[in-house]
Amino acid sequence: MSNAIKDISYGNRGMSLEEDLNISNSYYVDRGVAFIYKKPTPIQITKVDYPSRSSAVIKEAYFKEPSTTDYNGLYKGHYIDFEAKETNNLTSFPLANIHKHQIKHIRNISANGGICFLIVRFTKLNKNFLLTAKDFINFIDNFNRKSIPLSYFEANAYILEYGYMPRLDYIKVIDNLLEVSKWQIKNNLLVHLKELKKVIN
Repeated sequence: MSNAIKDISYGNRGMSLEEDLNISNSYYVDRGVAFIYKKPTPIQITKVDYPSRSSAVIKEAYFKEPSTTDYNGLYKGHYIDFEAKETNNLTSFPLANIHKHQIKHIRNISANGGICFLIVRFTKLNKNFLLTAKDFINFIDNFNRKSIPLSYFEANAYILEYGYMPRLDYIKVIDNLLEVSKWQIKNNLLVHLKELKKVIN
């Protein structure tokens, strides 16, 4: 089943996925919609040259710790955390693009109530998908494959159409996920109430 989010299509116009997301996030922040930012990569600088008194050039540095995901922030009181990836592959998304510590991080965020997902762009197809942590982990746990087929995205992910502003309106998908979550909570509560009435009677 495809969960397409329809919007006006303006085409990619040559921007990278990161550029599109950064522009979208700036739009959200400027309007007070959501506060989601690109995570800085922590580095340890070990060698710096000073060609002049007013300038410094980093000559040597290393990553202090493995990075987790690309973006995080808040939307309507909910913690948002996601990874953004591009692939030139036409038929699948290679899982080599996601490291083991990132998969562990995605599991942990999802298990603790955060809204976590992947945004994947199939560059040559000019298609963008939002795959929830639940569906991503489901694939990892149940399919012994080195890549996620395009067909899995088409069947389980949300399509992100290009727009003018924001470029990729993934907040629409988050709103949909929140509505589904509310319905599930309400439905579970009704089931528990029915069971409780049976016990009382």
